[in-house]
Amino acid sequence: MQRRVIPPREGEKNLVDYEEVRKNFSFREGEKFFTWSRTGKANIIYEALEKHVAEGRGDSSALYYSDGQRRENYTFAQLAELARKFTGVLHSLDFRKGERLAIFLPRSPEWYVTFAGTVRAGGIVVPLFEAFMEEALYDRLADSGARILVTAPELLPRVPLERLPQLEHVIVTGEEGLPGTLSWQEEMAKAAPVAEVTWVDLEDPYLILYASGAEGVPRGIVHVHYGMVGHYLTAYWVHDLRPSDVYWCTADPGWITGIVYGFLAPWMHGVPVVIRGGRFRAEDWYRTLAEYRVSVWYSAPTAFRMMRQEEHLLAQYDLSSLRHILSVGEPLTQDVLDWCLEKLGLPVYDTWWMTETGMNIICQLPALPLKVGSIGKPLPGIECTVLDDEGREVGPNRIGHLAIKKGWPAMFRAVWNNEEKYREYFRFDPWFVSGDAAYYDEDGYFYFQGRVDGVINTSGERVGPAEVEKKLVEHPAVKDAAVAGKPDPLRGEIVKAYVVLETGRELTAELMEELRNFVKTGLAAHAAPREFEAVGAVPRTADGSIDRKKLREWVLGLSKPD
Repeated sequence: MQRRVIPPREGEKNLVDYEEVRKNFSFREGEKFFTWSRTGKANIIYEALEKHVAEGRGDSSALYYSDGQRRENYTFAQLAELARKFTGVLHSLDFRKGERLAIFLPRSPEWYVTFAGTVRAGGIVVPLFEAFMEEALYDRLADSGARILVTAPELLPRVPLERLPQLEHVIVTGEEGLPGTLSWQEEMAKAAPVAEVTWVDLEDPYLILYASGAEGVPRGIVHVHYGMVGHYLTAYWVHDLRPSDVYWCTADPGWITGIVYGFLAPWMHGVPVVIRGGRFRAEDWYRTLAEYRVSVWYSAPTAFRMMRQEEHLLAQYDLSSLRHILSVGEPLTQDVLDWCLEKLGLPVYDTWWMTETGMNIICQLPALPLKVGSIGKPLPGIECTVLDDEGREVGPNRIGHLAIKKGWPAMFRAVWNNEEKYREYFRFDPWFVSGDAAYYDEDGYFYFQGRVDGVINTSGERVGPAEVEKKLVEHPAVKDAAVAGKPDPLRGEIVKAYVVLETGRELTAELMEELRNFVKTGLAAHAAPREFEAVGAVPRTADGSIDRKKLREWVLGLSKPD
């Protein structure tokens, strides 16, 4: 199959000769960039923040925040001092190394200070996406055993506190404290800064991120401090970061992208990050790119499409500072690439990775020809392949399970409270089986072909179908339900629900809206089905499981419900 190819980018780039670097590269070479390689004292937050202060760069800009109402800038020294203060707050609550603290906040400076203060204290952060509702929050808080929750007044009513007895302290941001909670601002004002970082073993966890699975139970993906080696190198090779850059990753910090590349990796390079709070508005985003002179921009195809819909705004803003654009979270389509080439004068480079990998794995790189439709090549130090259902490598141009040979630095180290699930990922040892379908061509370029397990990717957010199905059947009008991702030109996929209704019920417009809101208020807005179809029965396999393959045929119009 003949594919359009865009030549390698001309001009300066950090990774110049991909093939030469790849020949003999070992991730151990990346350890030399960190102070712990000389001192033996490790903590990912020290390398991201306090190292710059210790080395005389504390006055450099670290974070530019705006949300329409607040507009705040922070240096590395200012953020480091705030993080020390939050560590002091935790010490006053007898917080110990290895304990879990959950963050359920909108994007705000408090989010990043809380994260930094917790991790430098040796704690483990459990990020919670701000759109989550009661059931999604309960599952994650209960499983992680978090003893402290930091949240906002407008989000607190969603938290089922009465069902979470292990949650001893709730810290709420805002100027006034709420009954039964601690005030973030008041605690910070009276806390004594803790100068000493809690040093950790490089294999100690600092992050539990919950990933949606097709089976409906969110999995707590555990990441460790050693992952910083992969974060640093990929920020250099893939994101092409340099000290003069201003970097904007638009992902929410409730997800892995918004943590690793939203702030940790660029901070390790001393690069300031832009954080934009509030809801998406194309004009706000155009203004943000221009005002902060963003040079490297990491976003999702859905966001690019939404900005394209208001491209008349381009004439009002100077985006000449942009030099590198990257995509993540969903398949990069040719219409997005063409728009960026035509209107911004730059290609978009795709990146494939996931919560479990902890870092970019297969990417389009400025040093290589860009094959349209491909997610690129594995990075130096990483070996990828495609396996059949028996774990055998299938060779070029055959679709199978996308797999990575274990051992990369940011690889997740466990599934919290579920060792069996962790082993399942490595059922074809030494290969990690990603759950994505893919193939590669004769030149070693990989092509993503969707999720094997039916997980839906809508506007860059992963939705576990079983979570939605479980919620739908709780509604008195629904006897059974199955959901699948339906291709959509704007969002990549939308959630479509096939429902078996109770006798006497009809799928009216009113009922569809009621079901949509039922899922929205129980789980999250992005999980709510946008389309419904009434069926006589849900397709099932011989063992009684929902037949995801048959659902895929339905949603693509290849076959129809009986």
